[in-house]
Parts: sequence; structure tokens; C-alpha cells
Amino acid sequence: MNESRDILQYLHYHPLSSRGDITAGTAFKGSDATLKRVIAAGIKAGDIVAEGKARATRYRLSPQAQLLMPLNLDTYFALEVDERQVQSSYNFELINGLLTETRLFSDKEQAHLDALQDEFRQHVNELTDNEYRKEMERLGIDLSWKSSQIEGNTYTLLETERLLRESKTAEGKTKEEAVMLLNHKDALSFILDNPDYLQELTVSHIEDIHQLLTKDLSIDKGLRRHRVGITGTNYHPLDNEFQIREAMRDACKLINSKYNIFEKALLTLLLLSYIQPFSDGNKRTARITSNAILIANDYCPLSFRSIDSIDYKKAMLIFYEQNNLYAFKQIFIEQFEFAVKEYF
Repeated sequence: MNESRDILQYLHYHPLSSRGDITAGTAFKGSDATLKRVIAAGIKAGDIVAEGKARATRYRLSPQAQLLMPLNLDTYFALEVDERQVQSSYNFELINGLLTETRLFSDKEQAHLDALQDEFRQHVNELTDNEYRKEMERLGIDLSWKSSQIEGNTYTLLETERLLRESKTAEGKTKEEAVMLLNHKDALSFILDNPDYLQELTVSHIEDIHQLLTKDLSIDKGLRRHRVGITGTNYHPLDNEFQIREAMRDACKLINSKYNIFEKALLTLLLLSYIQPFSDGNKRTARITSNAILIANDYCPLSFRSIDSIDYKKAMLIFYEQNNLYAFKQIFIEQFEFAVKEYF
């Protein structure tokens, strides 16, 4: 219902608004009685919280709605970076509070993902070990290409395939671009050879994955000890080494506590990028670590091949700035479906 979505969007940016504020701010065309019914439905659904009584009643989003409601990305990114209202500092309540208590996938989303996973298992059971390895190699080439492309690598998919299969570099490309791609191959090979390595997530295991991905690149090893900025946003990650390590431990504890494998993988993608524990290579590490969790639990990994790099970055930025994961969750679901249909 568009009216309900408009109200939720308004309350996201204007907490503790009255009905009059909502009417004016959303250009609500219905009667006051209709607005009351829409708000009451939002309260019943757990999306809206009412504070005060009678004329003094004010409305705000519930923490769950703040996290999961759809936000209009076109409207949001029509504003320049310094015009956007953002959560500029690290939210300490996110890992230890909100994400601990909130179920990330709706019943409909969960059923869709479960059906896709059943399809994947059925297909894999029909493959020989050699056929499975070949499909995983094909997915790995696509993942190495797209994961690197998101980070600015200019190798094409065909050039990436030639590099990873035949060790032939492309003309006009830097040595660092080839190294980035080859490091992806090594990290994925390590995961496939040690499928149980990420069954239980630890900070040291994540550091190991990062080290494989940044080998022979001018990137500091281990957790960072200094401030880091992120292009295109006023969100500032933690800059204290001890707080970074604590946040990483908390993230691992949260992810390990989740029974749902899809939630584990999605949270890994989001939180490693949000914490930014390394001086560089954070999103690469997040993508490979997330896939390692899927592989460790016999779930289909994601190649991200069909995602537009800008859409990926926008979905991540809105999580940084608004702690809203709806857009990135849609990417995760779409890419899981793509992987099941495309590779196996």
C-alpha cells in the first residue's frame, strides 16, 4: 500500500511526528479517519510506535521498521552526500541490540530462499564430483571478476577467465589488477579445499581470508590501527583498534548465534563492510567470507555476476548511513536465485 509506505518513509526522517505533520509532510489525500486507520495498521504490524496521548500523540518508527522497511534509493541518492541526513558514527546498538532481536527475512522471503536451496541440493546430488568442481570453478571466475570490478578493477570477464585458467595477463592492465584477481582464486581454492574452515566464524579466520585476498598488494595486514574514510559517504567507521577488535568479536558472536544460514551470510556481508576492520579490502573479504559460510553449510554460493556495481554500492551506503538493510537484502535474494539457476 503506497500510503503506508509513504508514512513509514516520512517517519524514518521525521521521528516523533504528529498526524498533522504526517498529513502535511506526505501530502496525504485521504481523510483524517483514513490516516488513523493506516497508522493503526502500522502500529499493529509493529512498524510504528505511538508515544503520548490524545492531541499530544507522536509517532516514530519501530527499530525493526528502521532496519527492514524499503527506502526509495532514487530519492535518497538524488541528494548530494553533504545534504543527506545520516548516521555518521558507528552504531554500537546495531550488533548487540537490534540485529540480535530482529528476524531479517519475512516468511515469504524465507520460503523462496528455502525452495531455491532445495533446488540447489537436488541439482548437486545429480552431479559427479568433477562436474561439481567445474561448476564451482565457473562460479569462482565470475565472482573473482565481479568482486574485483566492484573495487574498480578493469579486467573484463573474458580477460579474467583467461588469467585464471591460463595465467595470461591482459594488455594495458596493471600488475595489481591481475594480482587482485589471482588472490580471489587462491582464497576460493582455500575455501573449497577446507570447507569447514568457516563453520565457526572467528576474527583470526577473517584475518586469514583478508591476508589471502591482499597478498602482494600494498595493503596493511591485520586489523587497522588508524582512521579510514569511505568515498561517497559521511559515515565514519570506528578508528580505535581495540574497539574495532571488540566490534569484530561481537559480529562473530552474533553471526555464530544465528541458526538461519541465510542470515549468517547476509550479516557477514553487511557487518564486515560496516565495521571496515582493515585498511583496504573490506568488501572483498566480506564477499568471500560470506560465501565461505554458505559453502561450509552446503549452501549455494553467490557470484554477484549480474549485479550492477553502482546498485551494490548504493545498497551498502544506505546501510552505512541509515542502518537500513532492505536494499542489500533484495540484492542478496536476487543473487542467490541467480546462482542457483545459472550454475547448478
